[in-house]
Amino acid sequence: MKNLVLVVFFLSTISISAQDQYTKGMQKAFGFWQEGNLAEAANMFERISNAEMDNWLPYYYVSSINTILSFGEKDKEKLTQQLTKAQEFLDVAKGISPNNPEILVQQAMIHTAWIAFDGATYGMSLSGKVAALYQKALELAPDNPRVVFSKAEWDMGSAKYFGQDTSPYCKDVERSLELFATFKAASDFHPNWGEDRAKEIAENCN
Repeated sequence: MKNLVLVVFFLSTISISAQDQYTKGMQKAFGFWQEGNLAEAANMFERISNAEMDNWLPYYYVSSINTILSFGEKDKEKLTQQLTKAQEFLDVAKGISPNNPEILVQQAMIHTAWIAFDGATYGMSLSGKVAALYQKALELAPDNPRVVFSKAEWDMGSAKYFGQDTSPYCKDVERSLELFATFKAASDFHPNWGEDRAKEIAENCN
């Protein structure tokens, strides 16, 4: 009995230690991100993912940062490297957490980065996929503010591209702000972005 107690205590200690390392690592990665050091943040999230192979979050953030860095990138080789890496890490995240609306939004963002780089080449093949991803995410999580806002912003961009009125989607942006006001992330490290951008879009709507 004494040996069993010692084993349980030992395993608990290991678990707590590993969790503590994960927490410190994630905090450090987000610290780099807040400082604007996205490359170092991505590297830190990648190191965490190597130790947390059943946790979708570090994979998601590696994908997210590489996608963010790709918007506005003019060098096709560099953009391809970044978005390929973003896709590879997101594919792992999908395997860990299938039908996750946050991951669906991130997949839509990867496609959008390709479209933003070269709409003539990628718009026709990827635009329908983006719309489908947002629709699926909305069905899975109709009260997730990032899902509601990201879909609205995509719909606005599509309407603008085709010379259509974007104002019908302002109500969706306003709804996302209402959802952001009460949204509680599952943990300190779960996705919690988007409110500032939604406020900016809402101001332009008015």
